[in-house]
Amino acid sequence: MSERLPKIFWEIHGGLPREGPGDNASTRKAYLMLEDLPENPRILDIGCGPGMQTIELAKLSGGQIDALDNHEPFLEDLSKRAKKEGVTDRIRPVKGDMFNLNYNDNSFDLIWSEGAIFVIGFEKGLREWRRLLTDTGYLVVSEMSWLRSDVPKEAAAFMKQAYLGYPEIKTSEENLEIARNSGYRVVDFFVLPSKSWWVNYYIPIEAKLPAMKTKYKDDKKALQFIAFEETEIEMFRKYSDYYGYVFYILQVE
Repeated sequence: MSERLPKIFWEIHGGLPREGPGDNASTRKAYLMLEDLPENPRILDIGCGPGMQTIELAKLSGGQIDALDNHEPFLEDLSKRAKKEGVTDRIRPVKGDMFNLNYNDNSFDLIWSEGAIFVIGFEKGLREWRRLLTDTGYLVVSEMSWLRSDVPKEAAAFMKQAYLGYPEIKTSEENLEIARNSGYRVVDFFVLPSKSWWVNYYIPIEAKLPAMKTKYKDDKKALQFIAFEETEIEMFRKYSDYYGYVFYILQVE
C-alpha cells in the first residue's frame, strides 16, 4: 500500500498518535469481550501502523505480539513507543505484507487489525486469515461501515472516491453476514465513538495542514491532496451519523 501513496501523505500522517480512527478505550472494550484466551496468547496485529493499539494489547494480554506493517517508519515509531512503555519484550515488529502472511496454520490465538483490513478487503481478509487461527481463535477488526441505509449522496460520492481501488464499503449488517458465512461466530460488535476519530487522528492532522499549504503553495498536486484531506474531515463532521468504523469481534466456528 505504501508505494501507492504520495510523499505528502507520509508527511501529513507521519508522527501521528494513530494511523486511523481509534483509541485505547475502544481497544480495551473489544479485548475484554474475549473470554477464553490462553493466559499468554499469541497475537498478530496486522497493519499495526505506529502501534498505539499494539502497546495497549501488550499491556492487556501479557502475550507475545507480532506487529506487522509494510511501512518501516511506522515500525520504528512502534519500537520507540514500546521501549518507552516497557513492553519491548512482548512486541516483535515485522515488516510484511497482509497479502502474503508467512505463518503456519494455527499460529495465533488472536488476530487483531484496526482500520487496515480494507486494504485486502473485509471478506477476503476474514477468509484468508482464518487458517492462521487456532480452533478457538479470535479475529478482531475495525472496518469502515455504513451505519444507515439513507446515506446522503454527497457522503456516498466522497467515500466512493476515497475508497477507489479498494472493495466497496458495506453496511454493518452485511459485514456480520459475511463473517458468519466465512466461518466465524459473531461475539459482538460496536461503533467507534466519534471522539475516536478526532482526538488521536483528525485533530492532529488538521494541525499540520496550514504548514503543509505554505510549504507546497506552488505544488498543484500536493495542494489537491491537502484539499482532499480537508474534505475528508469535513465529510465526517457533517455525516458521522451515517458512516463510521465498526469493531467486529469474531471467533472461529
